[in-house]
Amino acid sequence: MEFTKTPGWLDWYAGPSKPQFKLPPGSVDAHCHVFGPGGQFPYAPERKYTPCDASKEQLFALRDHLGFDRNVIVQATCHGADNSALLDALRSSNGKARGVVTVKRTVTDAELETMHAAGVRGVRFNFVKRLVDFTPKDELMEIAARIAPLGWHVVIYFEAVDLPQLWDFFTALPTTVVVDHMGRPDVTRPIDGPEFELFVKFMREHNNVWSKVSCPERLSVVGKPALDGERNPYRDVVPFARKTVESFPDRVLWGTDWPHPNLKHHMPDDGLLVDFIPHIATSPELQRKLLVDNPARLYWGT
Repeated sequence: MEFTKTPGWLDWYAGPSKPQFKLPPGSVDAHCHVFGPGGQFPYAPERKYTPCDASKEQLFALRDHLGFDRNVIVQATCHGADNSALLDALRSSNGKARGVVTVKRTVTDAELETMHAAGVRGVRFNFVKRLVDFTPKDELMEIAARIAPLGWHVVIYFEAVDLPQLWDFFTALPTTVVVDHMGRPDVTRPIDGPEFELFVKFMREHNNVWSKVSCPERLSVVGKPALDGERNPYRDVVPFARKTVESFPDRVLWGTDWPHPNLKHHMPDDGLLVDFIPHIATSPELQRKLLVDNPARLYWGT
C-alpha cells in the first residue's frame, strides 16, 4: 500500500552529528517512535497526519550512533490503537526496548498480557486536540484501572493551558503518571509565572507524577535550525527543564522524540539534542538519574 505523507512534513535528519556529551553507560532514550513502514504496518484511517516512514532498524541504528543502550518506544497517533509496528520493534530489540501503547476499552485481558510479555509498560492518553479526537474520560479511567494491576503507568500528553481543566482527572488516575515534555510550557512566559508554577505544583503535590524533560525543539522560540554550529540552540527551554530536573531528580526522564513528528519549521540534529542534556542536568549524579536510574526503575524494574 502506498501512503503519501502530509504536505509540509519534514523528513527526519539522516546525518546526525556525534554528540560531544558522552552518555553514561546504561542510558535510555525514553521517548521515541516508529512509523510503519506503511507498506508493512498501515497507518490508521482516522489519523490526523501521514508521516514519513521511520523503521525499527533506523531507530536502533540511531540509538547506537548516539550512545544509548536502550529505548522506550511510544505509540504514535498516526497508528491509532494498532500497536503492531511498536510490538514488532519491541520483539526485535533483544530486550533493549520497552513500549507505551494506545488501547481502546475493548482491549482484552489476553491482549494486555501479550503486550506485557513483549515489553509494554504503559498506555498513552493524548489530549492535544489537533492530534486526536476526544475520548471520554470515563473510558480512559476504565483503561487505567485495568492496566494498574500489571504495574503499568499512564503517559499523558497535553498543552500547558489545558492543565487546569484536566487536573482533577489526572490526579484521580490510579497509576504512576508520566507527563510528556513538561506539559508543553510556553517558554516565553516567566518560569515563576502561574502557568509553569501550576505544573510544578502538580508534581510537588503528587508523588506519582513524573515528567519527561524532552523536546526542546518543540518548545523553543529562539531555536535555530540544526547544523548552524551551536551546540545549545534551545537555550530558552533550559531554565524550565533544569528546574524540573533539580526539583524532582528521581521522577524525570529524557528522550529524543525521534523521528520528530509534526515539526514544520526545522528538523533537529539528534546529536545536538543529546548535547542539550548537560545544560539541564548539570552534574553526573543528575545525569545518571535522568538517563539511567529513573528509566531503568520505571521500565525494567531495576
